[in-house]
Amino acid sequence: MRYPRLGAAVLLSAVVALAGCSSPSQEPAAAPSAAPDGGFPVTIAHQYGSATIPATPQRIVTVGFNEADFVLALGEKPVGEREVLGTFDADRRSWAQAALGGTTPEKVGGTEIDFEKVASLRPDLILGVYSFMEQADYDKLSAIAPTIAAPDADGATWQEQTLITGQALGKQAQAQQVVTEVEKKYTDTIAAHPEFAGRTVTVGLWGVDSGIYALEPSDLRTSFYTGFGLTPSSITGSVGPESYGRLEADVVVAAGATRADLANQPTFQSLPATQQNRVIYTGGFDTELNGAVGYGSPLSIPVAIDLVTPRLAAALDGDPATGTD
Repeated sequence: MRYPRLGAAVLLSAVVALAGCSSPSQEPAAAPSAAPDGGFPVTIAHQYGSATIPATPQRIVTVGFNEADFVLALGEKPVGEREVLGTFDADRRSWAQAALGGTTPEKVGGTEIDFEKVASLRPDLILGVYSFMEQADYDKLSAIAPTIAAPDADGATWQEQTLITGQALGKQAQAQQVVTEVEKKYTDTIAAHPEFAGRTVTVGLWGVDSGIYALEPSDLRTSFYTGFGLTPSSITGSVGPESYGRLEADVVVAAGATRADLANQPTFQSLPATQQNRVIYTGGFDTELNGAVGYGSPLSIPVAIDLVTPRLAAALDGDPATGTD
């Protein structure tokens, strides 16, 4: 599953910008079949059927939690976007400001989609690849404008979401180029850091169920780290303080935690990773790092790579005196 197994309450309290789901694969993604680049009409299949976009969209509404970034990455500005959950200030996210050009899309709901607001914006395309919409939601949205849901129940990788967005906007070639450029940033980073090869990583959300939630390999936030060539550890699910020893890996990512948050947890402090300074504490969910990883978009991933690379290098250089903060 690319979609997470966290419940709704956990998502609202612990997740930065969205639920977080993606595949760890960095293999080049294949473009969806469609009309020639820029050609319309375009029909896109998804989990609830298909949608036909008759002409180049002019008024795009994004109801997915990270969807606006994918539209912006292809040079378009949505007129409406889903409000991000959590404490991260999405309207000021650094990686999107140039593409937004001073505009702020209107909000079309947060926890729930505001269907009346969507309709009031008179969209000619509604994108919800990353919206977790259900059939009833799709039925309401598709009565307003052509609506694109996730391709299937497993969701989409960021590469697939980019290509689907490119197909819907008539910009398939540009979308493929965007994917290629982000994947190249990963491969260039890996080439510059051979110490990453063969290493393992555990990515855990701090403060979930009074402990840490070890994210599945398919989760977007884990796949961000496996994009560096790291192998995800086998531990997943809720881990209480008495079992923190199970989190051990070459690198442990404490997402949402500061060093001080875990300073008084004896089992966490006894981890070899902690004692050897191989833990990356990402701080609160309002930080740029957590926001960039949480968005998992072609705009935010390069920013997150730049923020994390020196910390990964410090964790894996074999020198406990090197800090990861």
